[in-house]
Amino acid sequence: MRVRLKGLNRITKKLASGKSVTYYYAWKGGPRLEGTPGSPEFIASYNRAVEARRAAPKDQLQTVFDGYEASTDFADLAPRTQKDYRKLLRVIESEFGDFPIAALEDRRTRGEFLAWRERLAVKSRRQADYAYAVLARTMSWALNRGIVAVNPCERPGRLYRAARSDSVWTEADEAAFYAKAPAHLHLALRLALWTGQRQGDLLRLTWAAYDGDTIRLRQRKTKVPVVVPVGAPLRAALDAAKEKLANRDPANKKPLPMTILATENGTTWTESGFRASWRKACAKAGVVGVTFHDLRGTAVTRLAVAGCTPPEIATITGHSLRDVGAIMDAHYLHRDPELGKSAIAKLERGTKTPN
Repeated sequence: MRVRLKGLNRITKKLASGKSVTYYYAWKGGPRLEGTPGSPEFIASYNRAVEARRAAPKDQLQTVFDGYEASTDFADLAPRTQKDYRKLLRVIESEFGDFPIAALEDRRTRGEFLAWRERLAVKSRRQADYAYAVLARTMSWALNRGIVAVNPCERPGRLYRAARSDSVWTEADEAAFYAKAPAHLHLALRLALWTGQRQGDLLRLTWAAYDGDTIRLRQRKTKVPVVVPVGAPLRAALDAAKEKLANRDPANKKPLPMTILATENGTTWTESGFRASWRKACAKAGVVGVTFHDLRGTAVTRLAVAGCTPPEIATITGHSLRDVGAIMDAHYLHRDPELGKSAIAKLERGTKTPN
């Protein structure tokens, strides 16, 4: 008789050799199971994992972590964010899984959590901030549901401060990329600069989203619907790519790509594949110190320098008005000298010179 194991999670991965391998886990984010599916070893491994989970005391933080991961709040996160959170939750659990919930009310607990973040920061301040943010979000979820009495992780400040003035694509970076990077990556750069959208959203963008005048999409991370008017340079690039697909060799039996951005072979990108190709292209072009993610901030910068208002920028990029203001002030503009020139020019035009 075949036994049905509740909550079993199966993940298939492709090895470097090209071979696909399937791994089984007791549940999403749970321990990996031993043996082959259906074997006594496999079932015993599953039972051990379930019993260990049940045996965990309910007055410890492991209960909170398990509850958050099984919640609708977690399910509503974008798939990539869920993956990142699961990885960090495992790190958090290893440190605080047996931490008593009652001890959260002790004022010294905040110091314990901050000390843990400091230890993580030795390796990476950015990753330490991210891990702490996941812990804080989990605590906030538990506080709202009455599972914990306080959230000692609120408003910790940040350890990592990106030097965004050095992380904006210059016109020289853009020109170098177009000159040296493979042609099939050029459209990705133009799309990012003229829409200000995230990499993941651009990789999923289909031709159906482009009507010749606008691009319509719903951002995966925020669920915000965005309608981006297409500027002339981007329209020319999109129309050229579309025409190339329409006029391709009839002998080519490969199916047409559904997505606007595609590999050199015409297939849809995987996120990992695109990131690897992008890094190589930047290295070939000599573009250093900036990433694809920085193109989103570069778009905000260029829109602001062009005289766009925060509401106009938010309409294009999908940011909230508050976020646009924060980004412009704290991250991307850094008092761009071009804005200063623009301001003085406006002042000159509006000032009457006395005789």
